[in-house]
Amino acid sequence: MTRLTMAQALVRFLAAQHVERDGVEQPFFAGVWGIFGHGNVAGIGEALFESPELLPYHMARNEQSMVHTAVGYARHKDRLQTFACTSSVGPGATNMLTGAALATVNRLPVLLLPGDVFASRLPDPVLQQLEVPTRGDASVNDAFASVSRYWDRIARPEQLIPAALAAMRVLTSPADAGAVTLALPQDVQAEAYDYPEEFVAKRVWHVERRPPDQAALARGIAAIRAAKRPLIVAGGGVIYACASDALRRFVEETGIPVAETQAGKGSLPYDHPSALGAIGTTGTSAANRIARDADLVIGIGTRWSDFTTASKSAFQNPDVRFVNVNVAELDVHKEGGIAVTADARVTLEALSGIGYRVESAYRDECARLAKAWDAEVTRLYALGHAPLPAQSEVIGAVNESSAPTDVVVCAAGSMPGDLHKLWRTRDRKQYHVEYGYSCMGYEIAGALGVKLADPAREVYALVGDGSYLMLNEAIVTSVQERAKLVVVLVDNHGFASIGGLSRSLGTDGFGTQFRESKPGLRGLDSERNPAPYLPVDLAANAESLGAHVIRARGIAEFKKALAAAKKVERTVVIHIEVDRYAAVPSYDSWWEVPVAATSLAPTVREARKSYEKAKQKQRRYL
Repeated sequence: MTRLTMAQALVRFLAAQHVERDGVEQPFFAGVWGIFGHGNVAGIGEALFESPELLPYHMARNEQSMVHTAVGYARHKDRLQTFACTSSVGPGATNMLTGAALATVNRLPVLLLPGDVFASRLPDPVLQQLEVPTRGDASVNDAFASVSRYWDRIARPEQLIPAALAAMRVLTSPADAGAVTLALPQDVQAEAYDYPEEFVAKRVWHVERRPPDQAALARGIAAIRAAKRPLIVAGGGVIYACASDALRRFVEETGIPVAETQAGKGSLPYDHPSALGAIGTTGTSAANRIARDADLVIGIGTRWSDFTTASKSAFQNPDVRFVNVNVAELDVHKEGGIAVTADARVTLEALSGIGYRVESAYRDECARLAKAWDAEVTRLYALGHAPLPAQSEVIGAVNESSAPTDVVVCAAGSMPGDLHKLWRTRDRKQYHVEYGYSCMGYEIAGALGVKLADPAREVYALVGDGSYLMLNEAIVTSVQERAKLVVVLVDNHGFASIGGLSRSLGTDGFGTQFRESKPGLRGLDSERNPAPYLPVDLAANAESLGAHVIRARGIAEFKKALAAAKKVERTVVIHIEVDRYAAVPSYDSWWEVPVAATSLAPTVREARKSYEKAKQKQRRYL
């Protein structure tokens, strides 16, 4: 037995956890991110202070941001490593809620350790305590239950033992990974208990590669052999399973084309003969045209979001069937597919040598469409739009300036859709767009996580001015951590993505431009709004946070700034203004956003007609 406080035992337990996959063993926790307050300073804070060699501590500036950093790290590490995040009670804890939801939606592991009110209830109500008339044990941490894959409150020090083991089971599960929350009452954190030595001893969690059921695999093979126009949709599961090489061998053997989801982008290099690029609402013309007529769709590691299926309108062949390969049962039965519950790499290896190859005419059609799409990307990279450049030109400049192993990070606004279409991915870890939750503010914090996971890579955070204003303090943290980022701050004076969506719905971009407020013109995104832009200097703000700032006017200056940024040793912010109306087109796709069924505005009534026409292509895949 070892007498420890609950917090000391938890820190020792976390430091002793290892994972192993494919014979490679490593510690699971890279450290702890935290902001201290009265809810955790004497517990978790003291435990980290007394034994700094166990888990490296990293100081954050915003609780949501530190969770994003941990998630970015975990994604780049293929979910085999992550951080724990500790906060105080009350607002410090609830600031982590958005990060928890992001982690769980994206199936990425992160351990959250929010402080909680006193288990003894003696000093109740304490500072920042929520009182509920019908429950004495309630606290704001109950809010984490709905956005966590596992949730527990440690009301006695010995409860830590089963709770910590249950937390690790979820965090290391390929199917169940997400946020795990252990709420820690501040008095219990400091209480001592005789913990078994086995609890804090080294423990190795073996991450399995689940093989496919042979009967399910046989059904999938039969469906492939019967297909004339098959299409693979590669999702994030291909990346996390390190299945890119297996995918490449399979498609070179069979000739089946590959389209990619946001999380799966990079499964094949952009110039591979079978690569059609992005699919769905933010997809390429090549992928979406092949998807329209596909008679078999093989989803590998995808959860079939509405963007991937173009709100159930992407696959128009009346006889289309699905084969789903996924470790998660939640996903494997979607779209009425043949369910193969298994690891992506193991399944692709098992499909080798099935004696199938698509017809040459189909391969030629895919090659022709892919070539035409590549030419379209080249056109959008070099539009020469004036007086302000188009966003596609910014993306092109970053892509052409970056090395194959550099990483681009993004999350929200119009940028993720443009990147999904246009980014020429050359490495399976080069593309990191958080689009499961599409959380504004993830960009810089997530990029920091990537940089800490792989310091040798140059990491570019592409962020719009709207997202930048929501969370930018991670610049300070990157400076403190000596983790250089290149932040490309694209300024279009507001929420350009929703402005464009609003205009398509007939509502004139209402509430989306950063202009001075005038009666009847609050944020209108049109020529009818004469109000001046707000006098905000985002570049000066970034400089005040410790970044090296370069102001670029036009693409020529921007390219010079990218070259100059490579020579700077600390975080660089490149500020460039773009034309919010020079958008990348949609290519044979649609996304369902309901339009008001009745309205006084004639523009809304016209948009409703278009909406009803588009809905006619929707179908249920059963």
